[in-house]
Amino acid sequence: MSGVLSTLPKDYGYVLLVGSGSIFVMGWLGHNVGKARKKFDVPYPTMYSDDKPLFNCHQRAHQNAVENYPMFLFNLLVSGLEYPRLAAGLGAVYVISRISYAKGYYTGDPEKRLRGIYGLIGSIGLTALAIHVAIRHTGILQSLSERFSRS
Repeated sequence: MSGVLSTLPKDYGYVLLVGSGSIFVMGWLGHNVGKARKKFDVPYPTMYSDDKPLFNCHQRAHQNAVENYPMFLFNLLVSGLEYPRLAAGLGAVYVISRISYAKGYYTGDPEKRLRGIYGLIGSIGLTALAIHVAIRHTGILQSLSERFSRS
């Protein structure tokens, strides 16, 4: 292997597989909105319907995933640079939780979206790892430690 990929950690492929898998989940969520749009006769470009709350539940499940997707991908890819297996595991938890979240929302009872709350483990974990990687990369903690050890 040569080029940029040779500089990545050995197990970074797991991170890439989770990121790739997330694309399919996002596609599934979007497809479900399209099906709901037909089923409930909600024409484009209408985003939400005043009289079709079940359509709105499908739309919100997808929209919430879209709103959080950039943060998820950033944290997954950055944290995977130093902790590829842990990042992939946390990422997989998050991706699977998006399915649980959506299926709960699709029932028409928005409270059931909380079936996917376990995704916070993945989201918070990836965020913490990404911050850790950033701090280590800057060397801030090491320079602070050296400064205080000289005092």
